[in-house]
Amino acid sequence: MIHLLAAAQGGYQGFVLTSAEKVWLVICLVAALFGIGTGFVLMRGVLRADQGTPSMRDIARAIQEGAEAFLARQFKAIGIIVVPLAVLIFFTATKVTRANGSVALSFGAAGGFRVLCFLFGAVLSGLTGFIGMSLAVRGNVRTAAAARGGKLAGALRVAFRTGAITGMLCVGLGLLGATVIVFTFQNTATAVLVGFGFGASLLALFMRVGGGIFTKAADVGADLVGKVEAGIPEDDPRNAATIADNVGDNVGDCAGMAADLFESYVITIIAAIILGYDAFRSLGGSHAAHSARAVIFPLIVPAFGIVASAIGVMLVRARERDKTAMAPINRGFWSAATLTVLAAGLVAGLYLHYLDAFYAVLTGVALALAASLLTEHFTSTERAPVQEIAESARTGPATLTLAGISVGLESSVWAILCIAVAVAISVGMAHGNVELALWLVSLTGIGLLSTAGMVVSEDSFGPVSDNAAGVAEMSGEFTGPAERIMVSLDAVGNTTKAITKGVAIGSAVIASVSLFAAFVETVGSRLHLASAGLFQNPLTQLDVANPTIFIGLLIGGSVAFMFSSLAIRAVGRSAGTVVQEVRRQFREHPGIMDYSEKPEYGRVIAICTAAAQRELATPALLAILTPVIVGFGINYLALGAFLAAVILTGQLMAVFLSNAGGAWDNAKKYIEDGHHGGKGSEAHKAAVIGDTVGDPFKDTAGPALNPMLKVMNLVSLLILPAVIDLRHNDARYGIAAAAFVVLMAAIAFSKRKTEGFGEQPTPEPLAAGEPAAAPAAAGTGGSPEA
Repeated sequence: MIHLLAAAQGGYQGFVLTSAEKVWLVICLVAALFGIGTGFVLMRGVLRADQGTPSMRDIARAIQEGAEAFLARQFKAIGIIVVPLAVLIFFTATKVTRANGSVALSFGAAGGFRVLCFLFGAVLSGLTGFIGMSLAVRGNVRTAAAARGGKLAGALRVAFRTGAITGMLCVGLGLLGATVIVFTFQNTATAVLVGFGFGASLLALFMRVGGGIFTKAADVGADLVGKVEAGIPEDDPRNAATIADNVGDNVGDCAGMAADLFESYVITIIAAIILGYDAFRSLGGSHAAHSARAVIFPLIVPAFGIVASAIGVMLVRARERDKTAMAPINRGFWSAATLTVLAAGLVAGLYLHYLDAFYAVLTGVALALAASLLTEHFTSTERAPVQEIAESARTGPATLTLAGISVGLESSVWAILCIAVAVAISVGMAHGNVELALWLVSLTGIGLLSTAGMVVSEDSFGPVSDNAAGVAEMSGEFTGPAERIMVSLDAVGNTTKAITKGVAIGSAVIASVSLFAAFVETVGSRLHLASAGLFQNPLTQLDVANPTIFIGLLIGGSVAFMFSSLAIRAVGRSAGTVVQEVRRQFREHPGIMDYSEKPEYGRVIAICTAAAQRELATPALLAILTPVIVGFGINYLALGAFLAAVILTGQLMAVFLSNAGGAWDNAKKYIEDGHHGGKGSEAHKAAVIGDTVGDPFKDTAGPALNPMLKVMNLVSLLILPAVIDLRHNDARYGIAAAAFVVLMAAIAFSKRKTEGFGEQPTPEPLAAGEPAAAPAAAGTGGSPEA
């Protein structure tokens, strides 16, 4: 078996890296550095592009200052939580022993290295998000400037390559981290890789929750007061929440999604590495003699994927016959996917000598295609579901809301069926060999994210295009073809964001299934069970007829609902504060409407920043502490059932929230394109309300469930040895009780009454300076003011 005391808790993985494996590791390192280098080359190209007029530059600078100030505060808040966790992670390690009983890593060494890898993963995840956001707030104005020429090709080139900087750095840094750890620790690498994955997942969770709360608080507040009450366009400079809204697009969708997909990428690789060694040993013969190849293969495929993604980025070029930016983006993505599949087939046949590994990767690529097509079907303005939602707006917000919920619910069913088919294909190829089946499932995840560089590029393209449209509208200088290009890029960006969310959620489920298998392996290793029939052993069986185990299942099924509730409530309360502030400014400063006074943009940014920091901890504590409560409070089998339910309900809820929100958003855009009365009609007002309801669905709660799944799985793996060792010790109840008290206090704190719907507190100034002097430009007619 895996000896997941090596994979997760300190046993010994007996493979030896030969010269061939070391050569492949060097190739993986070169590919990782190539990805990082490509990101910096793209960066130079984007930064050389024209920035447009002085008014456009001033608007972009205000967005940039607000985003950087928020992220600085976010990292400080995260640091307060990460440092104590690093200390606790040290004590989750156990010594690593060799097959002959000698010590490969002492307790202190294993704990120290695990902490270092945890911090390494957290830093790389945070760095990916920070760099991605920093470039996005610079690429937005350059995209808008490129659109002034009236050609789609120029604007698409700048916008997509801005997003590609994040994409290439994400995969480059992810593969670099995993490869360096395998190269450094070799056959004890899996003892510390879990720490690396946990660091990446935890940062992604924080970035997703904090950024999601900020962006949607500003967006909801801006829409409700600006569009519905004041009747002014989206991104009108007279709305005090517009700068905060554009800041939020970057901290939520760029920084948050970059960190999210970074950890999905890393966790998928780690899961395949953990499961590969024993999978090949179980095959016997020559495969057993070359088991290390199965450990290296999950690094080789992403390495080729990085090169293929770089080629795909260069192929994203608009042609004269392309009606929208979606066509060239799809060409680039499928070119990259085709190259990666071909490379994976050659490596599986010529190096691994096991083509089923290639078929598993191919299944993952097919799953990515299915997830993309499904998401596009349910969220694109050109498809029936969105058009039906838009039509329902003619009878009011109630029917529109019902239509959106219906679409979201249906989409989650088809998505999970696609995942089930992909898993079934991998299991079928194993012919009853459980260890092999688990590895093939993990390779499906490798295939799903093999072109993660393109996936992240597509996602970051969305907020860059959205911000560019905002800069264009606030400057008041875009009409005719240039305006149509910006509207088109924005609509396509909404679809690409929804597609990448679907891929990310699918990857989370695949990785969680692999980690769940690692959970069973860890139990067997800790209890010294025989390898043969481990998954049929009563001590590892999750028998739901057992009431104790069923309790764990029930609790696990509820977590996604509580997590979503906390995130949506945080957005609702924060948005209420923004609404009150924007109303106050319109009421007390009537000159804002005729451009004789400037809105106080900095106050809204400060409100959203404070709200995000205030609400950040509780969802994270829910993800970290509930496995502790169930594991120590009940037993390890209940913890396993808890994880199974979390994976299922988390996926269903995440897809429902993401697709319902995306469908509402694009239904609004469909109406704004001139259908059902167009802008200002009653149908449009209903659609704005639907979009407002969907904002925290698709950009806060839904995407944050993705890292939540993996955080819970990794926390469970980290605490599992202690849970098993203390199963007959009443001290475990004290641990569970302490975790329960902390969690209940955090939930009570998050539900406390705030001043959001009463008198407004004076927001604290931002550390990097409030961008309150952002320019007011003529978004709808008046004279621009410098």
